[in-house]
Amino acid sequence: MAVETNLNTETQTLEVRISGRFDFSIHQNFRKITQQTGSGVKSIAIDLSETDYMDSSALGMLLVLRDKVNEKKEAIIIKNSKEEVRKILKIANFDKLFTLEPPLA
Repeated sequence: MAVETNLNTETQTLEVRISGRFDFSIHQNFRKITQQTGSGVKSIAIDLSETDYMDSSALGMLLVLRDKVNEKKEAIIIKNSKEEVRKILKIANFDKLFTLEPPLA
């Protein structure tokens, strides 16, 4: 599992890529992301194209991140999720709390 971040200075978008398992084991790395949200970041794009598994702690981490950006649905974009991960997000009604881009083709 890995968490990679990149700040696109042109769009002020913090790009986050999570690979492997999105669970409590990446909690410390994910906490660092929430600390970066105040430094001129306008939006956050979370790429789940390499995420194979997501559990309830991952959902909680996303909610904490959402709180950090003032609960704006459009401020966090979850993109490229595999079908299994997308199902979890939809069951948890995260499509109402976050912007979910269409899955990969």
